[in-house]
Amino acid sequence: MENIRNFSIIAHIDHGKSTLADRLIQECGAVSEREMSAQVMDTMDIEKERGITIKAQSVRLEYMLEGKKYILNLIDTPGHVDFSYEVSRSLSSCEGALLVVDASQGVEAQTIANVYIALENNLEIIPVINKIDLPAANVENAKSEIESTIGLSAKNAILVSAKNGIGISELLESIIYTIPPPSGNPSAPLKALIYDSWFDNYLGALALVRIIDGAIKIDDEILIMGSGKSHKVLELLYPHPINQKKTNAIKCGEIGIVCLGLKQVDDISVGDTMTHKNAPAQSPVGNFTKAKPFVFAGIYPIQTDRFEDLRDALNKLKLNDSSLEFEPESSVALGFGFRVGFLGLLHMEVIKERLEREFDLDLIATAPTVLYHAYLSNGEIAEVQNPAELPPEQNITHIEEPYVKATIITPSEFLGNVIKLLSNRRGIQEKMEYITEQRVLLVYLMPTNEIIMDFYDKLKSSTKGYASFDYENAGYRKGDLIKLDIRVAGEIVDALSIIVAREKAYQKGKNLVNSMKEIIPRQLFEVAIQASIGNKVIARETIKSMGKNVTAKCYGGDITRKRKLLEKQKEGKKRLKAIGKVELPQDAFLAVLKID
Repeated sequence: MENIRNFSIIAHIDHGKSTLADRLIQECGAVSEREMSAQVMDTMDIEKERGITIKAQSVRLEYMLEGKKYILNLIDTPGHVDFSYEVSRSLSSCEGALLVVDASQGVEAQTIANVYIALENNLEIIPVINKIDLPAANVENAKSEIESTIGLSAKNAILVSAKNGIGISELLESIIYTIPPPSGNPSAPLKALIYDSWFDNYLGALALVRIIDGAIKIDDEILIMGSGKSHKVLELLYPHPINQKKTNAIKCGEIGIVCLGLKQVDDISVGDTMTHKNAPAQSPVGNFTKAKPFVFAGIYPIQTDRFEDLRDALNKLKLNDSSLEFEPESSVALGFGFRVGFLGLLHMEVIKERLEREFDLDLIATAPTVLYHAYLSNGEIAEVQNPAELPPEQNITHIEEPYVKATIITPSEFLGNVIKLLSNRRGIQEKMEYITEQRVLLVYLMPTNEIIMDFYDKLKSSTKGYASFDYENAGYRKGDLIKLDIRVAGEIVDALSIIVAREKAYQKGKNLVNSMKEIIPRQLFEVAIQASIGNKVIARETIKSMGKNVTAKCYGGDITRKRKLLEKQKEGKKRLKAIGKVELPQDAFLAVLKID
């Protein structure tokens, strides 16, 4: 155990985490030059295309230093705020973390958030300043920001260039000398934390575990403490991005993959504890909370007969992403689909894209919403995640909405733009301080509903892409909220309903009907698009009917003949207006995402 080091890499998105992981793998010779590729730890195409890590990945490395062989278990974590659950899961299995900061960009919002998770887990943190070879690199500034913003000494920070392999051997030495070996009792009853699980087409559901006490061997009878079910260990593997290595036992302090031959990943919940059936541990590992959905949206197949295909696809995807939650729902406008809970807007985009790519589905997503608490006059509390489920206004005493604590770091020249944006989104300032003369740290309390649509895009565009953003849940607060309905040809389109602040209802309604007017194609009859609160219409636009020249066949003759044809057309349009159906294009549902 003295020669084992378990560590993770934490950083803001795009600070070079995956590239640094590549260099560490190369330096340890875990992957041959022929097999090596950029972002070797990122196994999904979508990760490589977008340049982001979505799923935390582990690899077991071997490194020789001063004649001793060390086992290094590296966990590469995502940097985006939507996947902070993956970060917390990974850090609970480590003794140390590499804090990577871009020398040209300095400390960013998600860097701070991830450091706090590491500090909560009592990890040894090694500051690593990356991209030192860039012309814009300012190492001293990055060091001072680490010290002033995070409160971590950067005197012995390791200077590296992951792209060019500078400083990698010094970093490996620092990992071995600074990060403590795992503590645990090899002779105690088995206690193993399941910190990831996924589905393999050949091996079934797999559990990635960190052995806290004891050891696990092939053919052991394992008890999963949360579910109370026991299973036989069929195979044990050490994690590797390309070729996983089989082993007969995973010992105390090590990280490994356990194959139990299960058909469903539900039996091995992330955060649960494995122990021996015949000699169980006294208590589970604990200190591990399940991910809670943050954003909800309806996902529907465009071809309505593919509902069962969508159900199968979601079930398969859940095997690889334990944070995904969904339940069936139906919509008058869109037919049958699912209400899906996501960890954030990027998570929603990624899941939708994976469903379309991996399962060949054409999907439409409704506007994302959050979970509201509606306090009813009869004393009950209704949880509302779909605006269509909101009880009538007269039955509600008040509504509470979720808030987040938002941390934003921006160049000082854009401070005015950022404060204006935050005020427009009903933000409440908690803190403002200058990190340096050029950079400002802002902490705001904000309604979650205000950040899930297009807040991040607006923040980036108002700061020329320089601001960074992170958030954490901050509980529920009372809000003056109402349901805004959209009526097309007199019928409410439930998939377009949204819950908004009363003060913004008129402007949102006006913007939405204007957008819909441009998107919905002209019909043979006049179509009214209305935004309403209850039965009160607050905004309206009319799509003019298409004109057909019914008198074109009349070459002269009596005017009464022409008049008769026009009257007949008028009657037909009147009848069509009463029974005609308006087919809404997909863009109409996307318009809700774009209104401000």
